[in-house]
Amino acid sequence: MASLIFLTHPEVVIDPLVPVPQWPLNAIGRKRMEQFAEALSESGLASIHASTERKAMDGAAIVAERLGLSYRTHEDLGENDRSATGYIAPPEFWEVVEAFFANPHESIRGWERAIDAQTRIVQAVRRIAAEEPGDTLVVAHGGVGCLLMAHLQSVEIGRESRPQHPGGGCFFVMDRETFSLRQDWRTIEEAAVPSKASRAWTSGA
Repeated sequence: MASLIFLTHPEVVIDPLVPVPQWPLNAIGRKRMEQFAEALSESGLASIHASTERKAMDGAAIVAERLGLSYRTHEDLGENDRSATGYIAPPEFWEVVEAFFANPHESIRGWERAIDAQTRIVQAVRRIAAEEPGDTLVVAHGGVGCLLMAHLQSVEIGRESRPQHPGGGCFFVMDRETFSLRQDWRTIEEAAVPSKASRAWTSGA
């Protein structure tokens, strides 16, 4: 059975003077992505996809270079539209995010509604799953992954399982043919453990 690995990008360069979609991975984030790429080096991965945000493309490019593949970008894999507010510094940002997930049918401060973002994201991942042969990797964002996970777990938005690493760089694995969850959230570091259990994305695992 072919797998789809959904990965949230790891640590980024936070710069309030630069639009959030243009933030790159920082040194720690790049090192963690290189670790993930190495873990995937013998996985037989067939394709790589990313959102059009710089941090996701940075991650996809690292894996693509290590595996000798190219990657495709998809605008509809991006985070919920937050352009109404632009950058919001923590801890206020996390308060707004909490309200976003707690009120999925409402626009929080002009942000794209969670329910609308979820529909867009699920459609995008379904399209990728249907189009590409073999195992595939999607590099996107924490919020995107949570909205997709709520759909996969058939729970209300805000009640899904969440990635546990504060810097991001977490992944889950789906069965592409049934569009169902195969493996819940793990960190990049767990993927690097050289054991069969940690490589559950491989076909037939």
